[in-house]
Amino acid sequence: MASLFKKSLFTGTIIICALSCSQEQKSPKQQIDPLNYVDPFIGTGFHGHTFPGPVLPHGMVQLGPDTRLNGWDASSGYHYSDSTIYGFSHTHLSGTGIGDMGDILVLPFTEEKENKPIATFKKSNEHAEVGLYTVKFDNYQVEAKLTATKRAGMHQYSYDPSTKKKLLLDLGHILQQTWGHSNTLNQLEIVNDSTIRGLKQSQGWAYDHKVYFYAKFSSSFAVEEIVVDSIMVNTELTEHEGRNIHTVLNFPSLKNDQSLMLKVGISAVDLMGAENNLKTEISHWNFDKVVSDAKEKWKNELGRIKVVTSNEKVLTTFYTSLYHSMIAPMLYQDVDGRYRGIDKKIHKTKEGEVNYTVYSLWDTFRALHPLMTIIDEPKSIEYVNNLLSKYEQGGLLPKWPLASNYTGTMVGYPAVANIADALSKKLPGIDSQLALKASITSSSYLPELIADEAEPRKKRVMSEHNKYINEGAHIPSDKITGSISYGLENAYYDWCISQIASFANNDSISKEFQQRALAYRQYFDSETGFMRGRNADGSWREPFNPKHSDHEHSDYIEGNAWQWNWFVPHDIEGFAQLYGGYDSFTMKMDSLFSTSSEIEGDNASGDITGLIGQYAHGNEPSHHISHMYTYAGQAWKTQKLVDQILKEFYTTEPDGIIGNEDCGQMSAWYILNAMGFYQVTPGKPEYVIGRPLFDKVEIPLGSGKTFSIITYNNSSENKYVQSAQLNGKELDELFFTHDDIKKGSTLEITMGNRPKKQ
Repeated sequence: MASLFKKSLFTGTIIICALSCSQEQKSPKQQIDPLNYVDPFIGTGFHGHTFPGPVLPHGMVQLGPDTRLNGWDASSGYHYSDSTIYGFSHTHLSGTGIGDMGDILVLPFTEEKENKPIATFKKSNEHAEVGLYTVKFDNYQVEAKLTATKRAGMHQYSYDPSTKKKLLLDLGHILQQTWGHSNTLNQLEIVNDSTIRGLKQSQGWAYDHKVYFYAKFSSSFAVEEIVVDSIMVNTELTEHEGRNIHTVLNFPSLKNDQSLMLKVGISAVDLMGAENNLKTEISHWNFDKVVSDAKEKWKNELGRIKVVTSNEKVLTTFYTSLYHSMIAPMLYQDVDGRYRGIDKKIHKTKEGEVNYTVYSLWDTFRALHPLMTIIDEPKSIEYVNNLLSKYEQGGLLPKWPLASNYTGTMVGYPAVANIADALSKKLPGIDSQLALKASITSSSYLPELIADEAEPRKKRVMSEHNKYINEGAHIPSDKITGSISYGLENAYYDWCISQIASFANNDSISKEFQQRALAYRQYFDSETGFMRGRNADGSWREPFNPKHSDHEHSDYIEGNAWQWNWFVPHDIEGFAQLYGGYDSFTMKMDSLFSTSSEIEGDNASGDITGLIGQYAHGNEPSHHISHMYTYAGQAWKTQKLVDQILKEFYTTEPDGIIGNEDCGQMSAWYILNAMGFYQVTPGKPEYVIGRPLFDKVEIPLGSGKTFSIITYNNSSENKYVQSAQLNGKELDELFFTHDDIKKGSTLEITMGNRPKKQ
């Protein structure tokens, strides 16, 4: 056991209550259907930024309605408060803070129009469930149904018999145009009277994003109009090119009792790939079969965790969270294995290799990827090897790869955390020597590697913060923005590299990066008790206000000094010594959770949400903090806070996610903590026991074994752990290891309504 606090948390003999002492235990064989407890609308309100449309686990197509085009809350193209629909596009992002995607939009409509049609609807006429989205329009007599496979979307449109049956196909449709997302090329080809194909190429967050499509209709159409760059063109021409193209079709041969069916395959490779993807995945017109197949795939994935509780709302929150955790990273290759690499060249996957995109690494290294190492080890191996493949193609490990692009978004080089965690958990099939080489290169300052990147992206892709770290200096706050965020995060990432080096049997590199991992100390101001910006001459930056936030120009990315102060997950004991020991350390933590929640500054980050004092659960830098109490010997404070966060910041309403979902990270935090544990330090295969919500949890493992958690005296009031056993042996500390999980252990936890203090 490598826990940092070695005092015994429990004394005496553990008492295991009979089942009558706790809520009634249900047999896992009588498990409810998890599909009934997924609500895709959760997270579509407030700033959750999820989308409600159908998607398969890690699918390339995310088909759904676009209700909002610009602004922060249009990041997924949908917001629950809206009542208009611009159409249904085939790609979306789940829970991000930047918008992109929204590719290949279609909208059925029935009336004459002056400009592009826009549909209106009532919430009572909208429905979403796993694998299916439906809506009935108010202003057009159309009911729309959507479903999806991995690489294709399927639409079913039922028109009122008395109306004209029309459809808009808009390649020029764009999300976040006011944020710089724009088309660079549209190509449209009318193949025949039931088939259209083409290309949408755009630049924005993904600087060079190609989406080829192949669309097949169940009924023949007539081309009513084609508009290229705002100019009406000859509809008898079959091929068109421009920056913004849309066409309007009508369907004179569609019988009154027939629904119009549409299926669309997409590819990042070429037109042949889009056609092949569609024909392989949807070779028929049976809409209900696609829905049924989607549900079956999701049922298998959601069955990776089986839980027992009588609380229906907790079930909905849990399984919706599990659903959200399995959307990204997204598959990014055709059925024949071809894909567009981060070097913009076309590659083909080897046996056992899978290419993905949409890695929100700065967010997801904290909980999503650790969760996946438990419930889906093969996919975790795929992720690490895919990140290493991107390094081989592009020269750097990516921070936030999107559609074969380095976006340079967020802080540091977080891919090393994924790699270190996988190696620490002994996941097979990962080349540790390649991993070390990739990690060292990505932590270096080598601007020549990104000479071909477009401005102003270079400074984000190859961070200038690395230059100062490589020189052994602190990052000067008067020279560069985000000095504390980069200084603290990169110290942890350097610790991860030291771990990777040890797995690669390179002791000298391990020692070098172990020393670099201690660089967090130079940002600590003992007078104020905060991690604080330092100027180039070593002086503290003035003025200093720990509650102040500036989203654009600050030492702290998406936060303030209160929230960033605690990011030293790799050396909690050493961090505590900066305060003089755990007693003073926990007093400072108490202040974090009890001080005023006021955020000061004219341009404060909107990411600061879900506040308890200055703790901000709505953004990732805070996610480990509540568990630090357990390392400091005050586990009951962890349990009380986790209970509060689970109950107050996650609900079954559309605003039920307290901040950006961030591609599964917010949900993964809930999943792990609801089961009763959390990993504070990815790269150290150790879990902290917290406050379980369920009477029983079973995680079937790939080895055929099962990791189980049984909780006794479990109730809303009994939030405090009284004792814990692992495989019948009493735990002196509230920690267990990843090896304990892989062995198929049983963890038994007894709860009570009073704190258990040592």
